[in-house]
Amino acid sequence: MEKLFVACLICSLQIIVVQGEGMIEVFKWKQMDFHNRGDGSNGPVVGIGPVRKPVPSEDLPIVFPGRYGRDRKKRDVITSRDVNPIGISARTITSNDDTPYIAYNNVPMGATHFQGRLFVTMPRRRVGIPSTLNFIDMRREGKQGSSPKLYAYPDFETNQFNHSSRNLVSVYRTTVDDCQRLWFIDTGMLEYPNNRQQIRRPSIWIVDLKTDRVIKRFDIPESIAETGRGLASLTIDIENKRDCSAAYAYIPDLVYRRLYVYSLAQNRMWSFEHNYFNFDPLAGDLDIGDQTFRWDDGIFSITLGPHQNDGSRSVYFHPMASNNEFVVSNRVLQLESNAARSDHGNDFRVLGSRGEKKQSTMHVYDPRTQVVFYDEIQTNGVGCWNTKKPFSAANHGTVVANAREMIYPSDLTIDADGTIWVMTNSMPIFIYSTLETDVYNFRIWKQNVHEAKRNTVCE
Repeated sequence: MEKLFVACLICSLQIIVVQGEGMIEVFKWKQMDFHNRGDGSNGPVVGIGPVRKPVPSEDLPIVFPGRYGRDRKKRDVITSRDVNPIGISARTITSNDDTPYIAYNNVPMGATHFQGRLFVTMPRRRVGIPSTLNFIDMRREGKQGSSPKLYAYPDFETNQFNHSSRNLVSVYRTTVDDCQRLWFIDTGMLEYPNNRQQIRRPSIWIVDLKTDRVIKRFDIPESIAETGRGLASLTIDIENKRDCSAAYAYIPDLVYRRLYVYSLAQNRMWSFEHNYFNFDPLAGDLDIGDQTFRWDDGIFSITLGPHQNDGSRSVYFHPMASNNEFVVSNRVLQLESNAARSDHGNDFRVLGSRGEKKQSTMHVYDPRTQVVFYDEIQTNGVGCWNTKKPFSAANHGTVVANAREMIYPSDLTIDADGTIWVMTNSMPIFIYSTLETDVYNFRIWKQNVHEAKRNTVCE
């Protein structure tokens, strides 16, 4: 009887870990919706003429729910996220395509919190996405477990890519710097299956969150980045927030496997290349959400360690298709002449391995706990590493893992109050199978950094 009790206790503890007690579910959606879709269903549309309700067509490069069955069985290995596995034909879609809203095609990617507003991105990987940059008003719609609609940010008109060459096309993730500014990359690309189009130069945007005004837009030269396809995030480095102009943005390019550096003060950008930016061919096979596939994403996420006495800090980075972490000093990156060197010597170093099947999308260093928290895509959860300990598999802990409700953590950010925010979006199922529209596919989670590391090796 005693053995049975112990066994049941162990079983219960395992269930708690799997169900994700390490994070608090904030919002969840079966399908995403907007306060202003552009189809006339939610009030007037700014700057748009007569509106029409979209009629689904088999010619559109999208997957319609229920059309191809609801099974999520494992399929043959697929080697690209850009293929059309269902076999729907794609018509030529131009920048004038204004299909306002197709619910199924809206898959959120990023989540960043700032003073009661939660910014949620919707990259344009399909047609029918009303706005790529949005926010949730937490004060008005912060009821836990709800499915709030999204407000376009900074406004609806700015998100209409086909109305002006200055408007937003597609945004993957955002970040807030120490000077209360929102930074993001507009890829300038419509990533429709079989019909990817670079309709605008990729650009860096900076928005003053005190006024919600765009204060800077920098078009990335073609000599630096051929396309915006691999520009999914950026990390901002400010040595002293009393001088907000002296900011650097570090931008990983997961497709061309480069690291770009943008100097706000100089309004210039340069590019680094290194073998450590490449994917690991032994870590590209993935099994997520009952989908088996192979990805080759290179350098994917960058986070910054604490300032040292000389003002420098470590820049940690990793490819997504890899279990390894690497590091370089920000002093190396901030000197443009270093980018031209053919040999970087020992400037870039291998930090170590997180362990098997520890591929990660985003990671962030928290100065309060000195812990790096990161998304784990194969375990469908969040991991951690205390930077005061050696970088080894034994020193990497699991904050939470939940293969049922945290399928594919796509973003992780930490706000000024020390709260972790995680987006999980079931992306592999959307790409390679069919999302069930009567279950919750998208979720946003949160947790205080001190609670997140509790009872893990990261304490």
